[in-house]
Amino acid sequence: MSTFDEYAALARQLAEQRRAGERGAAADADRRRNLHAAADYLQHRLTAQGQRLDQLGQAIGIPASSVPTGPAPAPPAASVGDGGRGGAPFAGAGPGEGEPAGAAGAPGRPGVGAYSQVGVGETRLALPTAVSPAAGGVPAPRPAEVDPTVELELARRYADESDRHGQQTELLAQRPALLPDWSPVARAVAVYAGCAAVGAILMVIMVLASGVGLVDGFTLGAWICAGLPALSFFAGYLVLGRWGRPAMVAGTPPRYVHLGFLICFAAVPVAYVAFLLLFRVLR
Repeated sequence: MSTFDEYAALARQLAEQRRAGERGAAADADRRRNLHAAADYLQHRLTAQGQRLDQLGQAIGIPASSVPTGPAPAPPAASVGDGGRGGAPFAGAGPGEGEPAGAAGAPGRPGVGAYSQVGVGETRLALPTAVSPAAGGVPAPRPAEVDPTVELELARRYADESDRHGQQTELLAQRPALLPDWSPVARAVAVYAGCAAVGAILMVIMVLASGVGLVDGFTLGAWICAGLPALSFFAGYLVLGRWGRPAMVAGTPPRYVHLGFLICFAAVPVAYVAFLLLFRVLR
């Protein structure tokens, strides 16, 4: 009776071990599926990040990065010892060359004894000697195995950090180099007003030149009413197109042509009138 109970207990123990093994195999399979899914997700994220970085590089004039492709380098040929001779079968001291050695390999064959005897004038094969690790004969120790879950978590953190820096880069790329903290309208007004101020300074120089007879009245009037305002307007238009345009922007940013035309063609004549009034007051 005790023997039957022992067998029953052993059967229950084996069944429990089997169920535990099945549960462990199912958990391991589920873990592998989760790891593969996480790896695929990270691969898609990294691919998208690489494409976005290429777009950012092209926006600032850097060509798209290319990964060099080519055949993998061939592994170095394994060195052979004195007994190998390039992978040839180990030949013992026998009657003929190339004949497989080892007396135990063919017992009972004629002419082959249990141990081959070294005859007179024959050379005994040298036994392999121990090679020190410094001589390079001992292979390097295998690297410690890493946990794929930890590696995937680190890769996910790096991907999150890369996304954060990429978003900051995109925000910076959407800001122009000229007055980046200003609104587009305020930037346009400042640029056109600055160009009109330069035109007003040139107008003052021409007025002074007209006073000494270097410029006649008709030429002065033409430059004040049309020439200098037009030059100021086109200068502001070009400045906004060169330095007022973000590196990454969908379409063409507005340059506020009508506003610039009004500022430039009104500022220079108004500055001329103000100069005349100031000149008369000071006289």
